[in-house]
Amino acid sequence: MQAWKNFSAALPAVDVSNVSKNFRNTVQATRERLGSVDPESITELPAEYKALESRVDALKDVHQKLLKITKVYETESYDYPSDLAENLSEVGHQAQAAWASFAAKNLKNSPLPVPAEKAPVEHLPKTLPHALSRAAAAGAGQLTSEDRLGAALGTYAVAEQKIGEARLMQDQMIVERFVNPWQATLSTSIGLAMKARANVKTARLELDSARGVLKTAGPTKQEQARLHVEEAEDKLVQATETAIGLMKAVLENPEPLQNLSALVKAQLIYFSTAAEALSGIESQIDEAAAAAEAEYRTSRGA
Repeated sequence: MQAWKNFSAALPAVDVSNVSKNFRNTVQATRERLGSVDPESITELPAEYKALESRVDALKDVHQKLLKITKVYETESYDYPSDLAENLSEVGHQAQAAWASFAAKNLKNSPLPVPAEKAPVEHLPKTLPHALSRAAAAGAGQLTSEDRLGAALGTYAVAEQKIGEARLMQDQMIVERFVNPWQATLSTSIGLAMKARANVKTARLELDSARGVLKTAGPTKQEQARLHVEEAEDKLVQATETAIGLMKAVLENPEPLQNLSALVKAQLIYFSTAAEALSGIESQIDEAAAAAEAEYRTSRGA
């Protein structure tokens, strides 16, 4: 710690009048971090600018947090981590089909046996509703439609298939109308505002550094140092005005709210479709369950 204090104390003695602006800014920033600069000598930025900074920081944080969650919609299996064996089987089938296709095209005139080409494996959506639909359909096929449970499973399979397709449509809508636009806003308009703020910080450091040089400049360098201060003041004013304009544009942009509305609509369509599909079969399956229970009680009573 003492070493840092010694370094800080040595900084004011460094002649920075003839070095690059970047180095002077680094020296100024280091002195401020080490507390070797009088706080009152640090240029105060406008209150409007600082208020906008806080609001843009909040907006950026909101974008980052929601994007971190909603990017899950880019992954088809987010609600159904598919079975490893199922994935390996699908990958193995695809590899065999690819090899058969390659061999058929390249081994025709060779003495090597040419395997028969296999049809590419059909992609099975890895969503929970689709998985439930496939399992229910398989069960219905095993039990046959004459069995009450088999018939109910067939009905349930159709409904879950519809729900699964609705979920895929929801995910696509959310990615296209919310995730991608919010990502674009974060990397463009918010990104530009953050870059403009960095320019303000650089200009402010340059001004305070120039003022420090002016205080210690000798008679022969006073005029040059004064001109540097004026130049730095103009640069800071321009950078601050630019940053304020960009931050206001970000905060006034209606697109994030429109994108949020699109997210809500996509979810509403999906959940409405799911509710409609399930309510459409609920009474039918409930009646089958009641009939099966009555039949069971009758058989037991006999």
